[in-house]
Amino acid sequence: MAIFLTQDSKIIVQGITGGEGTKHTARMLAAGSQVVGGVNARKAGTTVSHTDKDGNAVELPVFGSVSEAMEKSRADVSVAFVPPAFAKDAAIEAIDAGIGLLVIITEGIPVQDSAAIWAHACETGNKTRIIGPNCPGIISPEASLAGIIPATITGKGKLGLVSKSGTLTYQMMYELRDLGFSTAIGIGGDPIIGTTHIDALEAFEADPETEAIVMIGEIGGDAEERAAEFIKANVTKPVVGYVAGFTAPEGKTMGHAGAIVSGSAGTAQAKKEALEAAGVKVGKTPTETAQLMRELLGA
Repeated sequence: MAIFLTQDSKIIVQGITGGEGTKHTARMLAAGSQVVGGVNARKAGTTVSHTDKDGNAVELPVFGSVSEAMEKSRADVSVAFVPPAFAKDAAIEAIDAGIGLLVIITEGIPVQDSAAIWAHACETGNKTRIIGPNCPGIISPEASLAGIIPATITGKGKLGLVSKSGTLTYQMMYELRDLGFSTAIGIGGDPIIGTTHIDALEAFEADPETEAIVMIGEIGGDAEERAAEFIKANVTKPVVGYVAGFTAPEGKTMGHAGAIVSGSAGTAQAKKEALEAAGVKVGKTPTETAQLMRELLGA
């Protein structure tokens, strides 16, 4: 089992002819993803050449719009590699087309544009699940990859992973590679994102083949505190956590746009205490967090 992304997911790439789109389309195909085409209005009607996981040549069609791509390829997932200035329009196009899952990789999208994307999704009935922006995407190992997560770190297993940080997603997958993952999601660290920790926790709790959950947060905001409340009330599976930023200098804005600390609110220590009050074991380092998971599972 997996959440949000399975081996049956059919993926299109918005920006498939650009540098990043080209590179990561190849990597998604190598991971076994069903990439069925891409979108670039200026190059509609052409094709792009790639190889699949078995080394066979494939020609992927380039469509003029997301709606055309969905109609002709039956795509249900879009991965957007679109420059920040055009990301809002690309996202709204995908939402209007009714795509089931939209993964926005782009970083540097203005917050007001992210707010407009999310508001539009809500106004149109929340038919599109958004992951991101400024995220590495989602992977269900040995099934499908939608984004930029390296597919060779780990195989399929019984752990679910949700993380604000891309690089910490990769590190935790590596740390627990012996156990494997059902799905790993990098939700992004911007102030306004689509899928949240709580959304992922709820889905992992409902997935019968996910036995335990790793949650990675970071300083700033109150997402981890709200996730702690949700865990306490709704999650029965073991959860371990890590909060990046224990050594962050006080008063200094760090890393992601969402990592802004106000007074004592949003600090790593405050988040750790909230999670521990909900029964979550929290490590001070990724390696310690991985060890806590092994101890919980007796692995």
